[in-house]
Amino acid sequence: MSSPAPWQRAADAAGLLDEQGRPAATVFGVMSALAAERGAINLGQGFPDEDGPAAVLEAARRAIRDGANQYPPARGVAPLREAIATHQRERYGIPVDPERETLVTVGATEAIAASLLAFVDRGDEVVTIEPYYDAYAAIIGLAGGVHVPVPTRFPDFRPDHDDLRRAIGPRTRVILLNSPHNPTGAVLDRGTLALIVELAERHGATIVSDEVYEHLVFGAPHTPVASLPGAWERTITISSAAKTLSVTGWKIGWLTAPPELVDAVLAVKQYLSYVGGAPFQPAVALGLGMLDTWIPPLRRQLDGNRAVLTGALEAAGFAVNRPAGTYFLVADGREAGMPDARAAARRLVEEAGVVAIPLDAFVRRESAAEHAGLLRFAICKRPEVIAEAAGRIRSLPGARP
Repeated sequence: MSSPAPWQRAADAAGLLDEQGRPAATVFGVMSALAAERGAINLGQGFPDEDGPAAVLEAARRAIRDGANQYPPARGVAPLREAIATHQRERYGIPVDPERETLVTVGATEAIAASLLAFVDRGDEVVTIEPYYDAYAAIIGLAGGVHVPVPTRFPDFRPDHDDLRRAIGPRTRVILLNSPHNPTGAVLDRGTLALIVELAERHGATIVSDEVYEHLVFGAPHTPVASLPGAWERTITISSAAKTLSVTGWKIGWLTAPPELVDAVLAVKQYLSYVGGAPFQPAVALGLGMLDTWIPPLRRQLDGNRAVLTGALEAAGFAVNRPAGTYFLVADGREAGMPDARAAARRLVEEAGVVAIPLDAFVRRESAAEHAGLLRFAICKRPEVIAEAAGRIRSLPGARP
């Protein structure tokens, strides 16, 4: 029997092959189609239903009118690279050279993919926190790596330090972090980050840190792993305008890292997309300079949405985690008599007209039972949409008024 093709490795790692080995629809696609069919409120996919700052949108229009419509430089336009470097220095105290230590990518997912393809060879181990953003498993499979997830559990979703020590070893090539964490909203504490840096240094691993929700936190300020002692020289830090500026369709991401790491990622990235989003890049540069006015009200709105939806879910019998950030919260349907998350998701659509995503879409098949009954809800919608969804959930049979 021939070895699986790269696309088959990627699809299988993401759980997207059916019993005949053919590509299957994603849970996201199935639930979004069901939402459209039933006219349900879609709290499944994590994208906002409002645009980003008006000045940023106008800057993109102006760039198009002014002719910024051809290939930008391979590393990204200078104003954006300078804005990224300034952001890292002023907010986190991390000095970054905009010429050699920044790279603009087609969204954060391309930055993650190019980083893994640059450093992971067949048989190399890549450690993640489970649950994980669904693209991670597919990219690891595409690279031929061995996925080593570290389990976390409802409601706090924080990895046990002994589990980290067992997972990270001599075969670990990359430790792929995500904090604030999609899909659970958890945030890794400084002690956990320090342990990860220590283990990475001990075993010669590269840290790839996905920090796209860095500004959407509800408590303590975000701590980039690269800001910890000993971390910078082995860390690729990734972020994006998508969540920070509510422009998910623009696909402008970036990474910062020492020059030798950036050069390696660029060597792969240039054969993926080459470049992207020329008129959006100067607009994002402008946006990074106005975060102090844009982010606080966005953060308050998300936290308010979280409270409203949490109240409704708890009234319907769900246990709900308290996310420290991101677009998401996780609800446990087992206490509400819904032990099967996929059945619960369909019931919510049919009886309440609200779409959620089963959390087992973000774990390996062999871990699915540990996350039975858990649903992810997106809170990144207008308050009136969240209020309508909350009202529908409260209408479920047996819910408290």
